[in-house]
Amino acid sequence: MTDFDEYVAEKLKDPEFKAEYDALEPEYAIIQAMIDARKESGLTQKELAEKTGINQADISKLERGNANPSLRTLKRLAAGMGCTLKVEFARM
Repeated sequence: MTDFDEYVAEKLKDPEFKAEYDALEPEYAIIQAMIDARKESGLTQKELAEKTGINQADISKLERGNANPSLRTLKRLAAGMGCTLKVEFARM
C-alpha cells in the first residue's frame, strides 16, 4: 500500500469525506473505463484523436477528469476504439 492509499484509507473514516468521495465514484469509473478501453485497443491518445477527430488535448483532459464528456463524445470515442457504448441505470 502506498502512502497515498494509506492517507485515503484514513480520510475515508470521516463520514463527510466518504460521502463526497463516494459521490465522485461514477465519474471516476467512466474515466477509468475510457483509459482501460483505449489501452486495450492498443491506441495512444494521439492515435485515438486521429481516428475520432477529437483533439488529443481534449482526450487528455477527459482522461484526467478535467472535462465532462457529452454522450455524443463518448460514442465517438467508443467507435474509435472499436467498442460500443453501454450506459445503464442500476438500483442502489
